[in-house]
Amino acid sequence: MEADPVEWSHEYQANVPAVPARVFRALTVPEELTQWLAEHVEVEPRAGGRFAMWGRHTPGTPPAPRDADRLVSLVADERLEFSWEFLGVPGVVTLQCAPEGEETRLSVRHTLRGELAMPRAREFVDDWWRLVFANLCAWVSGGRGLCRVDFADPAPEVRLTIDIAAPREAVFRALLDPALVNQWIAKSATIEPQVGGRYDLGWRYEVDGREVVGGTTRILELREPEYLVLDWLDWRGDASVTGQYIAFTLEALPTGTRVHFRHAGFSRPGDISDYAFGWVYFLDRLAALFPA
Repeated sequence: MEADPVEWSHEYQANVPAVPARVFRALTVPEELTQWLAEHVEVEPRAGGRFAMWGRHTPGTPPAPRDADRLVSLVADERLEFSWEFLGVPGVVTLQCAPEGEETRLSVRHTLRGELAMPRAREFVDDWWRLVFANLCAWVSGGRGLCRVDFADPAPEVRLTIDIAAPREAVFRALLDPALVNQWIAKSATIEPQVGGRYDLGWRYEVDGREVVGGTTRILELREPEYLVLDWLDWRGDASVTGQYIAFTLEALPTGTRVHFRHAGFSRPGDISDYAFGWVYFLDRLAALFPA
């Protein structure tokens, strides 16, 4: 006799910069969902109606809607619950909206009736919801920074570009001078500006009660003032997750510098999580060192 599948849940919450009615519309209108969440969406806004997403931006890249993906309940501007087969495992997702000033406190509870057939499964689910919430925030804020991951991509990357009104040499110095690095990304930077040299942002924080050293440890490539490549640690402190790196390529422009940024070496697309949005924030802080 087979044992019943193990049921487990993941919960996550964050503030979305819009009132509940606006957030709920983004969660339920197909024309909006296909802009920030999935390649294809079908929504029948009634209990028992279809609530399905499929295509390359959905984990597992399902090629068509699945009949089991249905709305369980819907309370306008407050609560949305739907059944969802996530990577072959059935489950239920509940999204709850609560007003918080001019924003919405959005919470999700994703219950799965079985284990996912992959390593670091719970981290994958967490990364998925971090990405969903970050894209939703970007969408209701005007769309800047949207990052819909292609789950069919064998070599996923975060790529961003920003123009800075300063000479290339000055911008590159802000990547290597600890006093300047502290102003846009580091807490207490230690930098040895040579290949193999130490590059420590001073990031120390806790994950599940463990102290984690985050960010970078060393310089992998350096060609001043054009190119800088740094290793990147798993933000949860998992030593089995290796191979990530970040790269800055600086292009000289008549009006300043164009910075091309890459975060690569992810072992699977879902690991991109909400990194793209964090990098938009830090690159904006880098540019702010050089006001036009």
